[in-house]
Order: sequence, then structure tokens, then C-alpha cells
Amino acid sequence: MNIITPTEASVMQGIREKVAAGERLSLEDGVFLYRSDDLLSIGQMANEANLRKNGKRVYFIDTMTLYFTNVCEARCAFCSFRKDEGDEGAYTLTPQEMIDYVDKHITPTVREFHIVGGHNQHVPFQYYIDSIAALKKQYPHVTLKTYTAAEIDFFSRISGLSYREVLQELQKAGLESLTGGGAEILSDQYRKKMRVEKADVSQYLQVHRTAHELGIKTHTTMLYGAVETHEQRIQHMMSIRELQDETNGFLVFIPLSMQPHSPKAGIRRRNSAYEDLKTIAISRLMLDNFNHIKAYFINIGPQLTQVSLTMGASDVHGTLVRERISHSAGALTPEGLSREDLIWLIKGAGRIPVERDTFYNEIKVFE
Repeated sequence: MNIITPTEASVMQGIREKVAAGERLSLEDGVFLYRSDDLLSIGQMANEANLRKNGKRVYFIDTMTLYFTNVCEARCAFCSFRKDEGDEGAYTLTPQEMIDYVDKHITPTVREFHIVGGHNQHVPFQYYIDSIAALKKQYPHVTLKTYTAAEIDFFSRISGLSYREVLQELQKAGLESLTGGGAEILSDQYRKKMRVEKADVSQYLQVHRTAHELGIKTHTTMLYGAVETHEQRIQHMMSIRELQDETNGFLVFIPLSMQPHSPKAGIRRRNSAYEDLKTIAISRLMLDNFNHIKAYFINIGPQLTQVSLTMGASDVHGTLVRERISHSAGALTPEGLSREDLIWLIKGAGRIPVERDTFYNEIKVFE
């Protein structure tokens, strides 16, 4: 049993006073919280911070994940989704093939398409424009949350267009929001070690900055649990916090728990529940200018997601029909949950389920 020393207790009390007063936490504060084993105090502070922002409301959306291609030029060390063209299982769907797939699986309440995929250098930028344009024409009532910042950087490279021009072309085709992927850990040292062969730190942030300047609200993530340090995690949060100060364009922060390469991997190859809850809580405390922290049940499971709702999380994502990327990397969780299950999960934590759209406009409150 670890004993909290007087010095540690005084530091924790100082952080508690900052949180209560609405003061911003520092890098040192964040690192201290990660190194503390007082999860209950950290969670309690995060819960109080969240209640001030959102009350007992917890948000979800009926969303459908779509992947036009898994062919990718990058070979990031953590990715099990990518394929080379010609590999067994490699695919690149035509717009009509995707429409046929959606027609088979869409439900009447789906409000959002979450679209990501590989960086397929064998097709032109026009392919990516045409793909989402076809979806928007077929399903005009569904919001297109489309592509990552890393994909926007890739499109810029293959087209010769600037980030702004790429985003404007995609907006014309129907893009309404960017997904948060591609951030991993915003550290050049980390990205070199993990062979993150896509947009670097400054490029990731610049894509989101440009999107915000164009009026596009975006999402952002942090993939944790590999080789990064606690300092790098906190610096990641501070980098996006700084951009949020500048643009106020982020809708939500999504901590993503790193998955092992095989579903058969044991618990020692996975982040602990303790680490997952701590990361959600610390995210809530560090990101004082974000309205929402998402507990992503695909990575941490429904039950831990339920617990996280009392530790700073205010969003459980959504129904997520047929998620593939995390599951290709070894996730053991369901590929999706029904609306009824999400509502039950939220109510079970003593919270109020709220169906939302992509932009956190409330659709229905389930009292």
C-alpha cells in the first residue's frame, strides 16, 4: 500500500483548489496526476469539472462507420488495418459499392457517417471527392464527418493543393466535420519511434486550424499506451488546448486506448482499467476549454465506459455500426451497441442520456 506523503498531499490539495476555482492546470500538475495513485481524488475532481459544464447530461449519436479503402502508403507501427494493393483482403470500394453496403446496414435513426480509411496512393484526389459526394447525394439527411487531418495532408500531397483548397473542395462535395484520427501522440520524438508515416505534429494542428478558419468544427484524439511518457501525453493535451484557445473549433476530445495486435493478447499487453480511467479524468481536468471528453466504448468496453461517466466523460460516442480499425488491432469489445443499450448504460450511471447530432445539438433527452 502506497502512503501519500505530506508533500504529495499538499500538491494534490493545490490542484484541487485550482480545479474548484476554474484555474488552468500546468504541465507539472498533469504529470503529477498521472504519477499519483489517488484515482478517486482525480476522478472526483474530473466529475465536478464535468458537472459544471454539462450537468448530468451524457451524449450519444447514431453513427455508422465507413471505410472506402484499407490500402495505405503508410506503415505505422501500431496499425493492423492497412494493406498494400494486391494483398489478400485489400479493397478500394467504388462510390456505388459503398452505397450498396450502406443500403444493407443503415437504420432510420443514423444521423452521421464517420468516414476514414487508408492513404491509397493508387487513386487520385478526385476519387475521395466523388466518394463523399455520392453519399451526400444519396443520403442528404446524414452528416458527413469525413477524413482525418492526416488524410487531408495526404490529399494535399497527391493533389498539389493547399490544405485550405483541399478542404474547400471536400466541403463542396459534402464534408461537414473532420474526424479526430491521425493525432496519435503529438510528439515528433514519439512519431519517429512509432514510425508514424503521415502528418507530423505541426501539420496535424495546421489542418485543424485551417478547418476551423473555414467554419468546420472538428474532433481530436490521443492514442495512448505505447511508448510515450506521461509528459508527452500532457504536452499533447496542452497543444490542442492552445489551438482551442485560438480557434474554439474542437467539439470533443477522444482518448483512445492502444489495442494489442491480437485479440488473443493477455491483459498485460493492454492498458489497465486504472490507466484508462485516469486518462479520461486527467483529460477532463487539463482540457478546460473543451466541452466534452468522450469515453470510447470500442476501446475500453461498455462497463468501464459506464464508470467513466462519473470521472469526467460526457459522451459515449454512439451506435458505431461495424467498427473495424480498433477491432483489426485486437479490440475485444462489441463492434457496436444499440440505442437501447447506450441509453441503459448511461442511465445505469445515474446520468441523463441525450441523443445528439454531430455538433452536439440535442435531438432527444431521455429523462
